[in-house]
Amino acid sequence: MKPPPFRLIIAKTLAEALAAKAAYGEDARFLAGGQSLVPALNFRLLEPAALIDINSLSELAGVRRSGDGYIRIGALTRFRDVERDPSTARDLPLIHEALPHIAHPQIRNRGTFGGNLAHSDPASELPAIVVALGGRMHARSAKGERWIAAGDFFIGALTSALTADEMLVEVELPAAPPRSGSCFLEVARRRGDFAIIGVSCTVRLGEDGSCSEARIGLCNAGAMPILAAQAGQSLLGRHLTTADFDEAAALVAAAIEPGGSIHASKEFQRHLAAVLTKRALTNAHDRARHAH
Repeated sequence: MKPPPFRLIIAKTLAEALAAKAAYGEDARFLAGGQSLVPALNFRLLEPAALIDINSLSELAGVRRSGDGYIRIGALTRFRDVERDPSTARDLPLIHEALPHIAHPQIRNRGTFGGNLAHSDPASELPAIVVALGGRMHARSAKGERWIAAGDFFIGALTSALTADEMLVEVELPAAPPRSGSCFLEVARRRGDFAIIGVSCTVRLGEDGSCSEARIGLCNAGAMPILAAQAGQSLLGRHLTTADFDEAAALVAAAIEPGGSIHASKEFQRHLAAVLTKRALTNAHDRARHAH
């Protein structure tokens, strides 16, 4: 199939891109990697009046560490570049572990970090990971800029908190702190397919070995990425055991509302979420105990 007719605007500067988005509003889409946008155009699921090509905006690409212990990833950064950046394994081990599961190498070569998040697909791995890490999104428009907490950014299936004239320009994530561990697990029919259920978790231990922080994010478990807050809070202050992980896994299964599909019923997705949560927490806790 072929896409509907549209006007192509090749933005040379960020100001040009934001001015075009302000002019067209909902009738324009930003074109970066195009891995989700182009199929939607070809299937006529989207019929924008204009596409704003932002591929020349090199200032929106790259990974850098800020002085306050945070990592900032430009929205135009390709998955391939995050995957190959040597700092990813050190500072963002959860993302480093998850990246090989995201789509296929050909898609990761073109797909962008910001484009994936702005697309807000609840079945995608990255939104759940960013929620689990407690990240922030930097949005800009011709009128100004603002930061949006990851928990407030995703508001529905394929729907984000970005307004019609805004662009996601940057993502801020905390670098892995001392005495912390993380784990990403998913089950998919084939490598690179959307997960039937995916679980991202982080565990941080205090000096006495008890749990000082635990965060659990899930993909394809509802209409948006899920942060299982009650399950994470159930682990705080404890010297974690298998029984604690069982309790958290049960809380996760009770908290989610998966949609079910031809590949997995809602009940199986809940069961799978519990199984993966226990395994992921066990791995993250073990990694935290051996972290420097």
